[in-house]
Amino acid sequence: MTQSVLITRRIPELAMKKLKEQGINVIENSEDRPLSSRELHDLAQRSTGLITMLSDKIDKDFLAANSHLKVISNFAVGHNNIDSAFAKTLGIQVGNTPDVLTHATAELAMTLLLACARNLQSATQNVKSGQWNNWEPMGFLGMELYGKCAAIIGAGRIGQRMGEILNKGFGMNILYTAQSDKKDFEKSTQARRVELNEALQMADIVSVHCPLTENTRNLFNQKNFALMKKGSIFINTARGEIHDEKALHHFLTNGTLFAAGLDVTNPEPMSMNSELLKLPNCLVLPHIGSATVTARQEMALICARNIIQGLNGEKLECSVV
Repeated sequence: MTQSVLITRRIPELAMKKLKEQGINVIENSEDRPLSSRELHDLAQRSTGLITMLSDKIDKDFLAANSHLKVISNFAVGHNNIDSAFAKTLGIQVGNTPDVLTHATAELAMTLLLACARNLQSATQNVKSGQWNNWEPMGFLGMELYGKCAAIIGAGRIGQRMGEILNKGFGMNILYTAQSDKKDFEKSTQARRVELNEALQMADIVSVHCPLTENTRNLFNQKNFALMKKGSIFINTARGEIHDEKALHHFLTNGTLFAAGLDVTNPEPMSMNSELLKLPNCLVLPHIGSATVTARQEMALICARNIIQGLNGEKLECSVV
């Protein structure tokens, strides 16, 4: 029987080439939109493997209706969109794409930080709208980053890389939160592991890199935003559900936070009616953390290898269960 794999969005051709070389039939959603729930179900019925996106809801009902699947590979590190535990009970292997997007995502977090610190959103709008009439000695004054204190919330691969950039490139003192000590990270950056409360009270920059769990959902709420230093910057490139957007809006407008940079929102896409989009000190990007040619190509290749291994009954190179 010919094995078929559904790829729910267009990804680099490298993946399809590798799959086809193995005699696997590829069904690709070539339209520039996510599949509807019905489309996803109908196409999965004709497939033995899936390459899915974070926007694809692979819950218990979907899995129960498609228990014939052998393997699912998420085109992401995160996999909150998949009920991996239930998939395991059905004998469906689930994989992801770790390690290869570390640098890309950390660089995007740094990009957001620089843009927020130097008011680039307002300054660019000033030029584009024709308001740039002369040099303003007190215009667009921002935060100088050198020597500041940064808190890394979640010191996994991406968080540690962000800490290294901030320490080595900007001479920052690094605090971090994690479930265990990161000795190599501490040695290379002189970082110090602290409790969340201390990190928020001391840091000029708070950069979120933790996974979404029941413990981190709405972690940045009214209570924790209130702990942050006056004039600090909040960056989130992890998951939108980790911060409460109403609380964030409140602290951006009451003078507590200097700015916020978001690559993730809740929901995604963000509603055009969101009050955050009206603020000059809130920069929002459409979840592009891993959007480099190098990272996306590597992610595609890992997904292809996961699929091939799963269809052959082998353990996945990058398994989440």
